[in-house]
Amino acid sequence: MTAWPDRRILDLFGIEHPILLAPMAGPGTAELAIAVAEAGGLGALPCATITPEQARSALDAFRAATSRPVNLNFFCHRKPEDDPQREAAWRARLAPYYRELGLDPAMPVAPSNRAPFDDAFCEVVEAYRPEIVSFHFGLPEPRLLDRVKATGAKVIASATTVREARHLEAEGCDAIIAQGFEAGGHRGMFLTADVSSQIGTFALVPQVVDAVGVPVIAAGGIADARGVVAALALGASAVQIGTAFLLSPEAKIPSQHRRALETAEADETAITNIFTGRPARGIINRLMSELGRLAPDAPAFPLAGGALAPLRAETEPVGSRDFMSLWSGQAARLAKPMPAGDFVRTLAAEVLAKVR
Repeated sequence: MTAWPDRRILDLFGIEHPILLAPMAGPGTAELAIAVAEAGGLGALPCATITPEQARSALDAFRAATSRPVNLNFFCHRKPEDDPQREAAWRARLAPYYRELGLDPAMPVAPSNRAPFDDAFCEVVEAYRPEIVSFHFGLPEPRLLDRVKATGAKVIASATTVREARHLEAEGCDAIIAQGFEAGGHRGMFLTADVSSQIGTFALVPQVVDAVGVPVIAAGGIADARGVVAALALGASAVQIGTAFLLSPEAKIPSQHRRALETAEADETAITNIFTGRPARGIINRLMSELGRLAPDAPAFPLAGGALAPLRAETEPVGSRDFMSLWSGQAARLAKPMPAGDFVRTLAAEVLAKVR
């Protein structure tokens, strides 16, 4: 298609529409990625909460269904050091909830399964050669990044500040995702830990566009044609959308999460670290209200989630969302429930009509 005024991302990735599916760990299924890809957008397969073997299975399913490009996404956090004292303090804060549910506050809990990009995942990239590889929380160590680039993959990563964007360009990223404060899920911040200094999408995008020479992808608070047109007008070459896809049938989310997305107002989301130990935006629930949004005593990412697992296991099967991470951006109420492929095609047509 030649109607898009900025073709840099289209030509770089080999896609029809400048619409990228955000790689949402948990909700992001192979079926969702396939639907977006077949509609002309860029499908994404998140690997943050799965094993290399599961990543291979997801890639097998994607490749069997479509020949379109795919984005394979990874977290790049550093494994935290053990801190028994901090963990014990966190367990003590959660102890009243354990007792309320008839659980032993001292019961053993499994560690979080969020794994950073490593040699095993790099071997998956080398074997399957995805067209795009994206990273969150910075970039992997140089030797791993060099191996990824050697496969021919285009490398992209999230920046939440201009300084982070410049850093990513200097490290050789082919495009940069400018993630605004409105975005749902984990902040991609890696050169700062100050959440209060984070920038909104439509202030961040033009500053990143001015600061770097590679194409910029706008993310955060974009769920309809108006948001896409605004992002393009500010210099973005494409948009990355997450929350708006959560209401599609291909997304894998619990029913109570879906109900929360359908009813929550824009001011009912907040940045919190209590579910994983790292700042992320989600719909406010009981745990966020009672523990506080940002808890300084929460264990480092991703350890905070381990002690919450028994509480979630006890309450979620009966429909409670008290202890569930209800990730959502601020534009959830703009989302329309429809199949993911239909959403991409409709959105692209509406944007082009407005651009013309």
